[in-house]
Amino acid sequence: MLTELKREAYEANVALPRHGLINLTFGNASAVDRARGIFAIKPSGVDYAALKPANMVLVDLEGKKVEGKLNPSSDTPTHRRLFLAFQHIGGVVHTHSSHATAFAQAGRAIPIFGTTHADYFNGDIPVTRKMTPKEIGGGAYEWETGNVILECFKNLDPLDFPAVLVNRHAPFTWGKSVAKAVEVAVAVECIAHMAFMSLQLDPKLKAIEPALLAKHFKRKHGPGAYYGQPGAAH
Repeated sequence: MLTELKREAYEANVALPRHGLINLTFGNASAVDRARGIFAIKPSGVDYAALKPANMVLVDLEGKKVEGKLNPSSDTPTHRRLFLAFQHIGGVVHTHSSHATAFAQAGRAIPIFGTTHADYFNGDIPVTRKMTPKEIGGGAYEWETGNVILECFKNLDPLDFPAVLVNRHAPFTWGKSVAKAVEVAVAVECIAHMAFMSLQLDPKLKAIEPALLAKHFKRKHGPGAYYGQPGAAH
């Protein structure tokens, strides 16, 4: 089972550059085995072209490396924090995709202007507050990054909003599987690009009408969803 977990994490990681979400080695993906309390994550600083399934590092939910010759991603504590807090997710993805990262660097949520956005999110893609000097320099920066994300989600359902922009940093996404987290990462970059262009066309553009947002979100999510085929993952 852990071999399969490493394979899932590997497939998610190599999908990121294939979708144009990665430059150099910026980014990572992880997949969790809830029954064993272990997740697999990309090794730190290793080029995506050189990755193999066996390179994935296994870490338990207490933060201890349990298998792997390489060091895990430097973002491992952030992934662990999200897995501990969001009990229904099975994978986390972090990228520095250009348009989504531009919104993050500006400290600006990605506004919901259209139905493409509403197919994935029940509103704006949120942005965290800026991290404090103590959070940045206190020796647990990546863990504190996770805490700032959780603070942002005090009143939000992570399954209704499966992504966040970390202020001055970049996006994190998640899903019931790591493959779904990759899909959301692709959607976030697409949505960010369209929002950027929409604001160029109309800097005063208003948010999508609530009824249209609800229609598109609920046809894919929740008990009344009807998009796709019966039994298939939406």
